[in-house]
Amino acid sequence: MLLLGIDLGTSSVKVSVVDAVSQKSIASAQYPDTEAPIIAPEPGWAEQDPEQWWLFVKQAIQKAHASGNYNPADIGAIGIAYQMHGLVALDENGVPVRNSIIWCDSRAVPYGDKAFDVIGHQKALQSLLNSPGNFTAAKLSWVKENEPERYEKIRKVMLPGDYIAYRLTGEITTSESALSEGVFWDFKQNNLSEEVMTYFGFDRNLIPAISPLFGSHGFTSEKIAGELQLKQGIPVTYKAGDQPNNALSLNVMRPGEVAATAGTSGVIYGVADSLVYDESSRINSFAHVNHQHSDPRIGVLLCINGCGILNKSIRQLTGSSLGYAAINHEAEGIEAGSNGLIILPFGNGAERMLGNQCPGAQVHGWDFNLHSNAHFYRAAQEGVAFAFRYGFDIMRENGMKPGVIRAGKANMFLSGVFTQTLVDVLGIPVELYDADGSVGAALGAGIGAKCFTENELGKGLTLHSTITPASNGQYEPVYQQWLNLLNQSIR
Repeated sequence: MLLLGIDLGTSSVKVSVVDAVSQKSIASAQYPDTEAPIIAPEPGWAEQDPEQWWLFVKQAIQKAHASGNYNPADIGAIGIAYQMHGLVALDENGVPVRNSIIWCDSRAVPYGDKAFDVIGHQKALQSLLNSPGNFTAAKLSWVKENEPERYEKIRKVMLPGDYIAYRLTGEITTSESALSEGVFWDFKQNNLSEEVMTYFGFDRNLIPAISPLFGSHGFTSEKIAGELQLKQGIPVTYKAGDQPNNALSLNVMRPGEVAATAGTSGVIYGVADSLVYDESSRINSFAHVNHQHSDPRIGVLLCINGCGILNKSIRQLTGSSLGYAAINHEAEGIEAGSNGLIILPFGNGAERMLGNQCPGAQVHGWDFNLHSNAHFYRAAQEGVAFAFRYGFDIMRENGMKPGVIRAGKANMFLSGVFTQTLVDVLGIPVELYDADGSVGAALGAGIGAKCFTENELGKGLTLHSTITPASNGQYEPVYQQWLNLLNQSIR
């Protein structure tokens, strides 16, 4: 039996087909080849068109089929991973009433902050594990107040992965994990949060049917099966946000284990066995893929919005025609610290670890006679690594102290400069694996289809390398300079 995994990212959609017995990928494809745009009608806004996501999914699946490495008729289950926290709202005909307000959009911050105050900080944190902040529920509140005609048309609200499953099957479901990342879920009551729904004035009927994360979320319809050369009736047996799913792909399922990603955004994600939360909601806690009310598994998430997107922006601003591999090579030719050039990577919306502030990306110490494009390439990667350190210190304050971090060898982890800087500044080894989100989504589908259990994960996981901290401590004074500049730019 083969498993199809779909990873709906911000920049592209990637799919993988995995053999259920070996847990190895036999084909992968990505669409589009260039990074998908983020629509920004106003400063601090970020939207994408759900219909475009669906077109990307179809193109990526057809591209994987074209590899000829498998028979599409052998695919027996589908799993979906997706960019977290986005709002998709459908009308009575199942059509989106507007673009999706995605994870890095900042417009709903005041709505979440007010809800936090009215519900009560301790009550919200103990029940929701987060401030409503800038998450899906607050985004829906923004639509309700600012676009009442559109709001009146809404019949169902969902996360991005729920929408892709709906397009595949015609059925609309969600999960506890999805609702927790939207900050709709009450962990104490193990139910939809009455406080959130009542405060915002949301109708309970807006929320889809809640299904187990590893379980049936519908079956491929006859029309879609024919269009995508798949069998009719293939079950969608797994849906998870991209960060819990990345952890699954790296077999990070047990308390104390930690995963990291460095794509458009950068994330460190650790698993806890209790209802932990940060008093200031600078890091966030959601239901992990294997969470149960009687046996908690909470994903503690540090997010840095400006990660790979900073790398992309520097490449565009310098007018470089170099690919990322060549940029990484050029960065290696510059000494640590980038000859005094320092970059703050906070130009992609409200940063949760900074109290939902938007200080903007900043460049400091630029010397026209000294600094070249290569200095900017290195300073950007160092700036992102320093942002990881800033956030990881908050995770340490909250009891997360891993001995090693696991990551897939992809995106910015393909850069030796970034990876070594991160390891040095954190003081923790990083293990790099041949893993990615679409493979994780396929593996999740395998668990949901009962091909194997979560305890049998890891069979197809290959360790690529282990990066250990240097002993010279060269980055600590550079980090302190970076930190001083950050502290001057935030309240």
